[in-house]
Amino acid sequence: MQSDRMTVGILSDTHGYFHPNLPRALAPVDLILHAGDIGNEGILDQLESLAPTRAVWGNIDGASIRRRVPENQQFEIAGISFYMTHIAGRPGRWQRGMGARLKAQPPDVFICGHSHLLRIERVPGFGGMLFLNPGAAGRQGFHQVKTMVRLVIEQGALKQAEVIHLDEEQRVP
Repeated sequence: MQSDRMTVGILSDTHGYFHPNLPRALAPVDLILHAGDIGNEGILDQLESLAPTRAVWGNIDGASIRRRVPENQQFEIAGISFYMTHIAGRPGRWQRGMGARLKAQPPDVFICGHSHLLRIERVPGFGGMLFLNPGAAGRQGFHQVKTMVRLVIEQGALKQAEVIHLDEEQRVP
């Protein structure tokens, strides 16, 4: 992994489905982050075969996944602080005390899943925190488009968040 430029692949809510376009979409990444509702350990194994992977468990994940990955993760990548969990709500509608927790110690990037709704935005009043929900990469749920995000970090700064439509293999404008 280069310290001056790093690409992070972010996905969630695979629900046991490994999209056939994930290897191509994740080919340029240095690290994969999965924000829960993985579905089965085979998904983690396949992701780990593509790039180093960090994950959190979601509400549908059973005991084997919960033994393998934590509920929450806080870490730093190339000088950027991250906090990742599965269920958190969204800015203005936080769940389980998440708003107060984030406001007290905001990371540079906060990642969650669960809603299956793609959302990327800066959150006012949270120290410039980027809220990122990559949508859902699996088949289960009401979402109509399977998405993931590639986040580019250059010289300790967030440079680009690219949304990937997995079924169409193209990026959202």
